[in-house]
Amino acid sequence: DSLDPEKLLQCPYDKNHQIRACRFPYHLIKCRKNHPDVANKLATCPFNARHQVPRAEISHHISSCDDKSCIEQDVVNQTRNLGQETLAESTWQCPPCDEDWDKDLWEQTSTPFVWGTANFCGNNR
Repeated sequence: DSLDPEKLLQCPYDKNHQIRACRFPYHLIKCRKNHPDVANKLATCPFNARHQVPRAEISHHISSCDDKSCIEQDVVNQTRNLGQETLAESTWQCPPCDEDWDKDLWEQTSTPFVWGTANFCGNNR
């Protein structure tokens, strides 16, 4: 039932506001701006931004928040996945190179271009 997008939730800033769950995050942002006096008395849960709790109760909420276990499980899963990814060894190899620029440089018969000289196509002027 907590995942029902049509479920009505009470706004923490204005008790007269009943908001559908699918619109609740957007409403919180808008209503927070309209009620800065109430917003200063509330703290946002680090595990679920929909949880607006009185500042005096935030420590208790953090220790007992239902969403905390979901976050912790995600962290455990990510850590396990990182360990598995590092075990995979790359099989990529650099392709062989047939070019030898040093050899090509010595085999050139024409004189190199030098800026500021009048030597064009091997003709001296």
